[in-house]
Parts: sequence; structure tokens; C-alpha cells
Amino acid sequence: MKKIITYFWLLSTFITSGQDLAYKPGEHFKFKIHYGIFNAGYATLDLKTGKFKGKNLYHAIGKGWTTGISRWFMNVNDLYESYFDSNNRPYRFIRKVDEGGYIIDKELHFDENNHTVTVINKEKKTTEKYTIPQQIHDMVSVFYFLRNYDMSRINPGDEISVDMFLDEEIYPFKLKFLGKDILNTKIGKIHSLKFRPLVQSGRIFKENESLTIWISDDQNKIPLLIKAKLMVGSLKASLLEYQGLKYPINFK
Repeated sequence: MKKIITYFWLLSTFITSGQDLAYKPGEHFKFKIHYGIFNAGYATLDLKTGKFKGKNLYHAIGKGWTTGISRWFMNVNDLYESYFDSNNRPYRFIRKVDEGGYIIDKELHFDENNHTVTVINKEKKTTEKYTIPQQIHDMVSVFYFLRNYDMSRINPGDEISVDMFLDEEIYPFKLKFLGKDILNTKIGKIHSLKFRPLVQSGRIFKENESLTIWISDDQNKIPLLIKAKLMVGSLKASLLEYQGLKYPINFK
């Protein structure tokens, strides 16, 4: 299960239109994660207001942890935080990962004006600066960026592309739209949009089309279900509870 929670955040990304933001402070999501037949753990994502270098920003906090029998195989306790503005431009990103001895403790400071990001590795006690293109995101701010993406003209087979800065590299993230669906969830039957992220095969995922994601077909565009075929076993993450949405969910 190493890095599974990391990829969960990469995949929880989704989409509405225009400048009217799809979210507001006070949002809360909780997801239940299954590894095969086992309840592997939970993940939460909360949106608040915050400040960085005197600037008023949105502050997103993501957490993931294993529970029950899964702790015998991999004790996961992860934290992700992102500070970004109303244009979804990231300013500060915090990543603290503890997955069975696999440790990451980093803080990223984005400087869009100079097209750089400073990576502070607190575990290794190093600081490095990298050149980045415009409109790049961290692995949490991308969630909110894509929720405001204009999907009014998207058709099955179309792809959405966005760049992220991940592990000191620019990561090209792509999503293929598969079509519309009605998804039966724990919170009811919901009109949804179905996507397939194109991921790198051979490391964690079984093949480069091993992932499928369903999101709500409404102005919120919240993730409802993720299914993944891994090199060993399968992973499923489903929305368990939500609070503070800006718009009503499109229930059937």
C-alpha cells in the first residue's frame, strides 16, 4: 500500500465552469478506502481560510490513515496542506507522509512571478529551488483547479491535461472523459461523470488504464468513487460523508 494515499489525492480531482467558484470554506469530505475486501482506512479533505506571507488564501487540509487489520501490513498516517488563491494558484504546500517507514516531510513555496518553487526537505535538511512553468499546481490545489474547469463542451474521449509539481518533477496529469453515469452511493443515487486518469504502469498500477473515477454531475463536481487495479490487489475509495457544499448535489 506504499504511496496509495498519495495517488488517492492525485486522483480526487474535479470540475465545473466559469469564474463562479465551485467551493467555499467549510467544505468537508470523508472517504472510505478498501483494499480488496478489507477496510483499509479513511481520508478526509477540509477547506478553510488561511494566510501566507500576509496574503489571504484558501487553506485545504487533506489527511489519510489506515485502520484495523490494514495497520498490520502498512501503518499510514499522511498529511497534505495547500494554500492557494481564488485563481487556484498555489503559494505553499506541505506534505508529511509516514507509510510504514516511508517518510516524506517537505514544504514547497511557489513563486509564480519568478517561475520557481523552493522545496524545503525537512527530513534531509536540504533546500532546493526549481524552475517551473506557469499554471502549475501541487497535488491538492489541482483538485480545486479542476473543479472550476469548463466542462460544458466535453465529449466522451476528450482529455483534460494539467501540470503538477510532484517529487521534484513536473508531472503531466491527464484525464480521459468516458461519459455520463448514474452511480449508486452510500448517500444516494447521483448523476455522475466518469473519467479514466492515464497513469504510469509498472510501479504501483497494473496498467496505464487501471483507474476509473466517478464525480458528481453538478456544479460541485465532487469525487464519489475511485477504483484502481494495483500490481497486487485492487483499491476502492468511496465518498462516505460531506458537509458545507456550495451547491446541491444532483441526486437521481
